[in-house]
Parts: sequence; C-alpha cells; structure tokens
Amino acid sequence: MNALHAIDARRLLARPAAFLRRTPRETRDTLVLLAVIGFTAAPHLPHLPMWCAVLVVGVLGWRAGIALRGGTLPGRWVMWALLLLTGGLTVWSERTLLGREAGVTMLVALLALKTLELRARRDALVVFFLGFFLLLTQFLYSQSLLTGLWMLLALWGLLSALVLAHMPVGRPSLGVAAGVAARATALGLPLMAVLFALFPRIGPLWGLPQDAAGKTGLSGTLRLGGVAQLANDDAVAFRLRFFGPRPLDRQLYFRGPVLSTTNGREWTRLVPTVAPMQRVRAELQTRGEPLRYEMTIEPGRLPVLPLLETTPDRSGAAPQLEGWIFSLRPDLQWQADRPIGERIRIEANAWLDFRHGPREPVAGLRDLMALPALAHPRTRAWAAELRRRPELQGAGPSQLSAAVLQHIRTGEYTYTLEPGAYDDDAIDEFWFDRKLGFCEHFAAAYVVVMRALDVPARIVTGYQGIEATRGGYWIVRQSNAHAWAEIWLPGEGWVRVDPTAAVAPERVHSGRSLASPRGLVAGALATLDPALAASLRSTWEELNNRWNQWVLNYSRTQQFDLMRALGLEAPSWQDLATLLIAILCGVALVGAGWAWWDRHRQDPWLRLARRVQARLQKAGVDVQAHEPPRTRAARVRSHLGAAGEAVAVQLEALDRLRYADGARAGTVLRAWWPAFAAAARQLPRVA
Repeated sequence: MNALHAIDARRLLARPAAFLRRTPRETRDTLVLLAVIGFTAAPHLPHLPMWCAVLVVGVLGWRAGIALRGGTLPGRWVMWALLLLTGGLTVWSERTLLGREAGVTMLVALLALKTLELRARRDALVVFFLGFFLLLTQFLYSQSLLTGLWMLLALWGLLSALVLAHMPVGRPSLGVAAGVAARATALGLPLMAVLFALFPRIGPLWGLPQDAAGKTGLSGTLRLGGVAQLANDDAVAFRLRFFGPRPLDRQLYFRGPVLSTTNGREWTRLVPTVAPMQRVRAELQTRGEPLRYEMTIEPGRLPVLPLLETTPDRSGAAPQLEGWIFSLRPDLQWQADRPIGERIRIEANAWLDFRHGPREPVAGLRDLMALPALAHPRTRAWAAELRRRPELQGAGPSQLSAAVLQHIRTGEYTYTLEPGAYDDDAIDEFWFDRKLGFCEHFAAAYVVVMRALDVPARIVTGYQGIEATRGGYWIVRQSNAHAWAEIWLPGEGWVRVDPTAAVAPERVHSGRSLASPRGLVAGALATLDPALAASLRSTWEELNNRWNQWVLNYSRTQQFDLMRALGLEAPSWQDLATLLIAILCGVALVGAGWAWWDRHRQDPWLRLARRVQARLQKAGVDVQAHEPPRTRAARVRSHLGAAGEAVAVQLEALDRLRYADGARAGTVLRAWWPAFAAAARQLPRVA
C-alpha cells in the first residue's frame, strides 16, 4: 500500500484538522467535498425511503474509503448497475419516477452516486450543480429559520469546495477557500435582498398546496385518544398579536371542528336529518367592543381557521386574505376553501361576549340529542338514575349540567395525557371503571350524559390557552389542543361548558396544558436551570416569529407598502418592475465599472507580457503566452546564445520584480521596459 495512504483511522478521528494538513491535497479536497454533500443531504434523510438513506450513507462512506486508500473508482458497469437499482427502488417505493417525492429521492441518490465518478474537475462541477439544486428542494419540506441557517452553512460549504476546485496550483488551505466563499456570498447578499424585496410574488414563497397532507393539527373527527396524542406535539399551531388588552386565559378558546354525530366510537361533524329550513342556525349576537388581533397560522391538514371565539364582525363578514375564501358554518366554525397548506396571516375582530344559536326549540335540535341505540348502556342508565333523584325532579338543563359536573369534580377522576387504551365502549369504561382521561374523554362523556338527559349537546375541538414570548407575540402550540362541550339552553342558545375545568381547573383558568415529555437535552437544561430553559425557548420562538413575519410572510401587499414608503402614492406592477429593472441595471453598471477598474489594475502585466512576446517572436524566439519571464529567458539563451544574453538578463530581472512582494505594475514598467527595449534592439530580426 502507498505510504501516503496508510492512514490511521484513530488519528483521523482524534485530530481531523492535523490529519487534513498531512493528507495529500486531492484526498483532502475529496473528503471535504464528501462531508459537504453529507451535510447538504442530511435534512432530506428523514423524508426519504430507508433504502435511499442507507444508499447515501454507504456510497459516501465507500467513496471516502477509496480516497483514503488511494483505490480505484468503480467501473462503468458497476455504475450502471447502481443507477438501475436506484431507479427500480424509487419506482418500488414511490410508485413513479415523477413527482416531488420521487424526484427528490432520485436527486439525492444521484448526487451520492456521482461522487463515485470524481475523476476530473468537470465531474466535480456536476456534483456542485446537483448540490446547489438539492439545497432548494429542502424548502419543499420546511421553511423554518433553522432550515434556513442549515442551508446557509451548506451553501458556504459548497462554495468553498467550488473555490478549491478552481485553485489547481499548490495547496491552498481550507481557510483561504472558505474566506473567498464567504466574501463572494457577502457580495451577493445585497442583490439577493433587492430581488427578495421587489421580485413579483406569485403564490406562497416556498410552500406547495399539497404540503398540508402530512401536517399535524386538529382532525375532522374525534376518537378518544386522538387529542391526547396531539397534545404531545410541541409544534407551533399559530401565533397571535393582540391590538389591545390581552384576554383572560379562561376566555382564550380557539374554535376548531364542531362534532355532533357519533356512532358510539367516533365523533364527526353533523349530518342533518331535517329539512334545511328546520336546521340549527348560527343566529349570532355580540355584545360590547371587539378585540382586534392578528393570527399567523402554520400549515395544517384541515380547511379550518381556528379563530378566537367568536370572530365574525357585526355584519357577519369573513376575515379577508387575498386568494382565499372563508365562510362561517352554522355551528360557528370558520371554513376555508382549501386545506391550510401554507403559512397565512390574517387580522380579525373577536367578541368575547356573545350568544349564538336559536333561542327557541327547532326541529334540528333533535339531531343533537341522538345516541346510537346500543351504545353506552351503563352511562345512559346512570343518567336515567340521575334524573330520578328527588332534588332534580323537574330540573332544567342548567341544573342537570351542574349535577354532572359535580359528579366529575367529586368522582375521583384524573386528568392525564396517558389514560391508556380503552375498549370499544370507551365512554362506559371511562365513566365507571378507569376514570383516567384527557379533555376529550371528559367532553365526550359529558355530551353523552347530557344527550341521555334529553339536552342537546355537542363537542367542540380547538385550542385553549397561550404562551408568552418576547416581542409582543403569543404562541399557541399543538399541545394546547383541547376539547370542550356546548349545551343548548332554552332562551339562551348554545352555552360553552368545559368539563375539564371540573377536574383540572388550572388547565382552563390558567391556560396550562399538561407537559409532554421533554427531549434529552431540553430535559437536562430544564432540570439544571428552568429559568434559562424558558428564556432560551422564548428567544428562539421570537426569532422564529420574526423570520415568519419578515421573510416567509413577505407578500405583495408589503411590496406595495415598500413602494409607498419610497414615495409612490399608488404603486402598480409596472412601477415594481421598473424599479427592479433600474436597480438591476445599476448593479450591472457598477459591476462593469469594477471589472474595468480591476482589469486596468492587473492587465499592465498582461500587456507587458504580450509586448515582450511580440518582440521575441520578431527575433525568431518561439514563446507561448502562458510562459513566465524565467522560461522565456531560457528560450532566448537556447535559441540566440550569446547574442540574446542581455535580453535574457532583463527577463530574469522582470521575473524577480514581477513576483516580489509589493510589486506594482506601474513601477516595473517605468523601471524595466526601457532597459529591455534597448537590449531587444540588438537582437536580429527574422523576416
């Protein structure tokens, strides 16, 4: 084995910087490029099929081993076999070679496989091109601040490797290449900022409508245990900013899907059984002054706006957002015309003092008292026994509700995120046996009991409570997911009842949801210093919020606001395009001027070299344009002998001057050219 490639792996792991300094340049540059590729592809691995992740790691490791051993790259037939295997596995896992998932899978795999063909600089350039393209595809999955920072580092790494590929002579250090890449990036940042601010916005910045399919969030149905699983998710559901006093925690109910139909196991939205004119309508009435607020909603899987109860204005108009249609359902749920597959920001007004629903009985209320015939027999029997109690003889819905809540309060029930799995009739088992449940268990059992007591009732899912951050914004997380109930009272309409408050009042009155298990690092930090952990979390959320507001939510409206700030009273698309073109032309002129200045700063050496070459060729000395003065001096002596000695001496003097520290073209021209010209006049001329 070649001594240069007899590498001690333990030294590599112990002192990578010292190892790279001792490694031959070709091996070092290859290892750096492989590391950058791995860093660039790493965020994609959780979204790729398992075979692709294994292939990428295996191929990069294989290529690193070849570089360390100085081995031979695989032949063409091996590469064809790997390529066909990759295509076949992609079709097997994605059922196609087209589309986003299949395309990204093939791109990552091809980038890894291309490293097995790194035989020349052109092969490296293909790798760089694929790497830059792969950077963009990461934003198909996530547009978070962390993703942006990761991609910026990956971009810096790719540019550094690209700079190394264009330094063919010597052994430039990684620091030099990284510095050149950083300066190039810094020079491009102003232009990038201008393009970001003025380039026309067409749809969302990065997201795709179909992204919503895999998002977390509320579901359109409820099976006991679903909300508890969602409450273990610490992801942000939406962010809030109030243009006025912050409401009390017990007022912070954000209304999601309203579920009124059950088959005994699962709750879904209402399927009316009466004519449209007899159905239950919203009949909303608001009192007092509205609370104006702004909400930035993260992508989800439902076409639902979880707005603060209650959010229509006095005319019943929907919140406005260009490109979207929002409508208010009879159950007071705001509906979008498509799933929220992108981050959106809206402003709305909420009336915290409101009444809704019919005041007098209507036929449609029968749908909200229905229970499956054979479901929950023990709970229904318990409700019948409750009604027969002497103190409740002739009691109305309010008194019956108070009795049910008192039973929850004193019945040794436990509010927990981990109630365990329930049997087919989860309501009976929860109400009588286990008595362990999350908010959904209490809300569903309460609604079943009230319906068994002939009181119209339904489940409302959504979010309750908020978390403070810096900068005047508030956060609602998926862990704030909640379920509560509504019952219908004659003369009042629908009234919110939160059974969870009977067993865990802090959940509602303080907005504190149960804490999901922390990760290893976060848990250790919270244990050592809870205040520091909370401060870091708040700071990070504020940075994320600024990223969302200033970057991801930068819209056409903000572009026109910027134009107005620049002095245009009524900006249009034509004004935006004109300003953008003018700035780009100005940047191009500045770049051309800099190139002209830089050329005249460096070109005196080139012009001098061409003049010397022309004079020597007249004397019959064959010199090439790329040859330095020292090489030309040797050619003069070889071709002309003693007759060219004076010229050769001057060329050697030029070589020393040209590569001396601090050498300047003007000084060399003035000091050297006259002496060379005098010596050259003595040379013979070839006809």
